[in-house]
Amino acid sequence: MFEPTRRNVLTAMAGIAGTSILQMPAFAQATRELVVTVYGGVWEKFWREAVVPAFQKASSAQVKLDVGFGRTYTANMRAAGLNATPPYSMIMMNEVFAQVLREEGYFERLDLAKVPNYADLFPIAKTGDGAAAVGMISPIGLGYRTDLVRRPPKGWKDLWTNPEFKGRTGLYNIVNSAGKMMVQLTSKMYGKDIYDIDVGFRKLAELGKVLQTDFNMSTMMASGEIVIAPYDFGEIARLRNQGLPVDCIVPEEGMMLWDQTFSVTKNAPARDLAYQYIDFILSPEAQLLLMKEFFVSPVNSKVSVPDALKKDVPVAGADMMKQFVAFDWAWVNKNNEELTKQWNAVVGK
Repeated sequence: MFEPTRRNVLTAMAGIAGTSILQMPAFAQATRELVVTVYGGVWEKFWREAVVPAFQKASSAQVKLDVGFGRTYTANMRAAGLNATPPYSMIMMNEVFAQVLREEGYFERLDLAKVPNYADLFPIAKTGDGAAAVGMISPIGLGYRTDLVRRPPKGWKDLWTNPEFKGRTGLYNIVNSAGKMMVQLTSKMYGKDIYDIDVGFRKLAELGKVLQTDFNMSTMMASGEIVIAPYDFGEIARLRNQGLPVDCIVPEEGMMLWDQTFSVTKNAPARDLAYQYIDFILSPEAQLLLMKEFFVSPVNSKVSVPDALKKDVPVAGADMMKQFVAFDWAWVNKNNEELTKQWNAVVGK
C-alpha cells in the first residue's frame, strides 16, 4: 500500500468544486448517511479534509468515515452475516481481501449504468469484468539507491545475477500482498507459470539473505541497509523529492501493483450513494487529484499526466497499463497457508 502526502489538499479540492463532477443532482435520499471506509493515519486525514467535503458537495450526503484495514472490514462483514443489512454500503480494500468477500457473496456485481466513468477505465481496473472497480493503482517496480549501485537494474532477474545486490536486497514478506506477488512472479520467470511455486521458492532461496518488512521499506533504503527492493513508484518519488538519491525502473519482466478495489455490498443501506461515491472516485477530476497527492497511476483513460508530474508518475497510459503481471488472488487466498509455510521456511534463511 502507499501513503499519501498533503500538499495543497484544500486548494486542489477547491479546484474540483468548480468541475462537472460537482454538478450532479442530489439524490432524493441525500440525507441518508454513507459509511466510507478508509485506512488510518495520513489516509484518514486526507479523506477527512479533502475527499469527504468534495463528495458531500457533489451528493448532499452525510458521510461517516470507518477507519480500518482489509482484515477489519472482512471481519465486520462476516460478523453481520450474509443476508443481513451490512455495516457498509461500499468498501475500499486491496483486491486480495475483496476477492474473498466477493466469492463469499457479500458484494453485488456493479450496476454499470450507475457508474458511467467505468466505461473509461483501463482494462486492468475493470475487476472481474464488472464485478468491481479499481480506483487506485500504485505500480511496483525496482527501486534502488543511485549512489550505491554501480550497474542499475534492468529487470527482476538482476536480483539474482548482479553480485552487488547480494545481502543488500529488501523484500516485502509474505504478510504483505507484495510478498505473495513476488512468489508468483518468480515462479512465472523461472518456472512454467505463476503457480509453479516449488521452482519459485527454490529461486527465492538462492537470493540468500534478504531484509524483509511487512510495510515500511523506506527506512532500510534511506539508511543504506538495502540498495534495491520492490518499490512503489510513488514512494520512490517522495523519497527523491526529499533529497534521497533513488530511482525506480519498470522491470523487463513486468510490474507488480498495489490496488484499491471499490465494491458495493449486498443489501447496501445507501446503495445509490455508494454508486455515486465510486463514480466520483473514478472520475477524471478525482483521479487527477489522487494522482497529484499520492503519485498513483490514473485508472481513467481520459486522464493525462501533467508535465510537472511525469517524473513522479511515469507509469501511465494504455501501453504502461499492459505491463502489469496478472496475479491470481483466488488461488493465493486458497493456498495462503502453504505459501506462508514455504516462505517462512526458505526465504532469507
